[in-house]
Amino acid sequence: MTNDTDNFQEKIGEGLVRIGAINQQQCEHVLNLQKQGDARLFGEIALSLGYLDFKTLMEFLSGKKGS
Repeated sequence: MTNDTDNFQEKIGEGLVRIGAINQQQCEHVLNLQKQGDARLFGEIALSLGYLDFKTLMEFLSGKKGS
């Protein structure tokens, strides 16, 4: 089942790959964890795995990076 939140999270992952904050394999790993039932947001999972830092995530989400 997909919804708007799933699509938004995929776009976050793609954007983070585009700006070089994470790589494609890391993005796919996070998405696979979500598909397996991890209910956390994309950024929460990526942070917990050490794929990116909080500052980078916040800058990306606020539109300061990669625009």
